[in-house]
Amino acid sequence: MQDWWKKATVYQIYPRSFNDSNGDGVGDLQGMIEKLDYLKELGIDLIWLSPVYDSPNDDNGYDIRDYYSINPEFGTMEDFEQLLDEVHKRDMKLMMDLVVNHTSDEHQWFKEHEDYYIWREKPNNWQSIFGGSAWEYDEEKGKYYLHLFSKKQPDLNWENPELRKRIYEMMHWWLQKGVDGFRMDVINFISKHPDLPDGPNGDGSDYFMNGPRIHEFLQEMNDEVLSHYNCVTVGEMPGTTPEDAQVYTDPNNREVNMIFTFEHMDLDHGPDEKWDYKPLNLIDLKENLEKWQNALYDIGWNSLYWNNHDQPRIVSRFGDDTNYRYESATMLATCLHFLQGTPYIYQGEEIGMTNVAFSSIADYKDIETLNMYDEKKNNGIPERKILDQIHHVSRDNARTPMQWTSHEQASFTTGTPWIQVNPNFSYINVESDLNQSKSIYNYYKTLIKLRKEMNLITTGKFKLIYREHPNLFAYKREGEGETITVYCNFSNQTVEVNEQPKGEILIQNYDIQATSHQLSLRPYETIVYKD
Repeated sequence: MQDWWKKATVYQIYPRSFNDSNGDGVGDLQGMIEKLDYLKELGIDLIWLSPVYDSPNDDNGYDIRDYYSINPEFGTMEDFEQLLDEVHKRDMKLMMDLVVNHTSDEHQWFKEHEDYYIWREKPNNWQSIFGGSAWEYDEEKGKYYLHLFSKKQPDLNWENPELRKRIYEMMHWWLQKGVDGFRMDVINFISKHPDLPDGPNGDGSDYFMNGPRIHEFLQEMNDEVLSHYNCVTVGEMPGTTPEDAQVYTDPNNREVNMIFTFEHMDLDHGPDEKWDYKPLNLIDLKENLEKWQNALYDIGWNSLYWNNHDQPRIVSRFGDDTNYRYESATMLATCLHFLQGTPYIYQGEEIGMTNVAFSSIADYKDIETLNMYDEKKNNGIPERKILDQIHHVSRDNARTPMQWTSHEQASFTTGTPWIQVNPNFSYINVESDLNQSKSIYNYYKTLIKLRKEMNLITTGKFKLIYREHPNLFAYKREGEGETITVYCNFSNQTVEVNEQPKGEILIQNYDIQATSHQLSLRPYETIVYKD
């Protein structure tokens, strides 16, 4: 089936933090192989593997030194081939991370092919996404190169046809090896405005996001590579509107199958920067998801996610990870998995893993977090305030090791982990979740099964109800004479819904309550009806 990914559920593995098989404190490929049956049992169809390529690890593997080699910390190419084989044996698929907006400054190309990168005698005013100038001076060459991320991540010059050819050769190489698709890192950054004009207050995003040749480059990539395989593509595309996404994901345009949008993930950020967090306004979230559901219906396709390696843990963010962790984790899962699109589960989400609050900056590893700390410290912001922002927002919230058991280091490693395990592993872990009668894991398993069994979840039209309710997110999925109605209480208050629901209950996260004439939702309760 050409569109097999529409019914698939994806699981993202962050290799460094998933499972360490050799005790060096870093997750690895053999560790993943050990856990494939766990993922198969959950119902996963497609594994998205964050970068495992050879890298100096300035940005945890998103700075690639060699596209054709495996980072020795993770294992060998033989290990990778074994992983791919074992995934396929279990009737699952594997999607690689494709990072082609930039490489590492240690890549051979950077040493030998100046015209593969973007150089200027005089830099513009763009700021890097990780803080500071987006330009770095090279003493030897006497000019500056562009790096939208770390200075060890120079941006590639996609205007150069020879560079593009080299990238397409590399993509063919992996697809011929048997990988089943690509998650494309910041792929809508690859086309820059040729004049590289200054941006307002150093913000160059108007000139590098969704740039002038982006559709041409993606169509060329599709014609040269992707159209030759039955593979899946998801483009990570910050700063993309639903109207942009209609173009990117419309199959007639031959670009990508779906994109990651960031709008719903920015709703609890302040106006100036992501570190200024604020409570979520649920009406904003409802309207945003409605906009994306309706915009792509019958045109393109949505990817559905709450968590990934760059986002704090959703149960700590939009839920209550203390008093109602089970209820809010399962409610958030229900809200997402009944939407139209392909759902993504990030490792540990299926057991309700939470944010971590390390007491010292010394325990954090993420380059973006460390840069922010230094910058704010230099500006005289109090330590307590900086750490509070880090506890809520840092990418390291998602990167603490996977919590397998209550034994030492959560059984992630027999050694010292590269980043500390969240101390709550003693009671939040896979082993304990599988033994609970109310198990978040088993709840996810049921959601995934329902999606496979019910076409309406894949094909139905989305209809938002109770639009103005501040705590209730409710919607219908309609089609083929059937209706599914999803009720989600996003608060720790009881919500009275002034209606008598009808039909069969598909799933719920509380024990059945005595039927009354009116639906009443307890804190973080969710219930789904089909009629």
